[in-house]
Amino acid sequence: MALEKQVSYQTINSYSVANKFTEKTKNVWLVFHGMGYLSRYFIRYFSELSSEENYIIAPQAPSKYYQGSEFKHVGASWLTRENTSEETKNVLRYIDSVAKAEAEALQHANKLIVLGYSQGVSIATRWLSSRNIQCDHLILHSGGIPVELTPQDFNYLSAKTPVTYLYGTNDEYINEARKTEEHLKGKNLFGNRLQIKTFEGTHEVYKPFLAQVAKDH
Repeated sequence: MALEKQVSYQTINSYSVANKFTEKTKNVWLVFHGMGYLSRYFIRYFSELSSEENYIIAPQAPSKYYQGSEFKHVGASWLTRENTSEETKNVLRYIDSVAKAEAEALQHANKLIVLGYSQGVSIATRWLSSRNIQCDHLILHSGGIPVELTPQDFNYLSAKTPVTYLYGTNDEYINEARKTEEHLKGKNLFGNRLQIKTFEGTHEVYKPFLAQVAKDH
C-alpha cells in the first residue's frame, strides 16, 4: 500500500515588475495572471499605462509546464485540484514574500489596485482576505470567486473600496449560469461595493478598462 508523506523545503520563485516606484507614482498595481501565462508576458497588458504614474507588480505562479505538443511555450498554473489546501498555503506564503520585497511600494502607495485575471481571481481574493490587506480598488476579471470565502472574510475591507467584476460577453468560460453564480457570490461577499461590468469580447484582458481605472485613480 502506497503512502504519501510531506517534507518542507525552501524554494525560489521569480516575479515581474514594470516601471519604477517613485514620488511621482500614483497607482501601484498588484496583478495576478491567469492559467497559462508567465508574469513577464502578462505584465505587458499594462504597458500602455503611464510609466511615471503606474508601478506594476506581477507575481509568478510557481507551477510551470509546457504548452502544446511541440514543447516550445511554457505556461504556469497557480493551483490544481491536487492537494489544493496545502498548495494554497504555499502560494500565499510566496505572495507574502513578494509583498515583503515590495513593501515600500505597497505600504506607501497613493492608490493600491489589486487585479486578478481568470485563475488569478482566486489567488487575489484568498490572499487579500487571509491577510486583511486593504486596497483602493479590487478588480475580479473573468474568473471564479473561491466558494469557501464568506462575507466575514471581507469585513475588514473599507466600505469605500470599489470591487469590479469584469468579463467579456462572449467569454467561452462564462456561460449564463456561471455569470449568475458569480454575480450572486460577489454580491454576497461585497454587497453594494460590487460593480459588474461587461465588454464585447471573449476570455481576454480588457485593456481599455485598465486605462480607465488608471485615469480615475
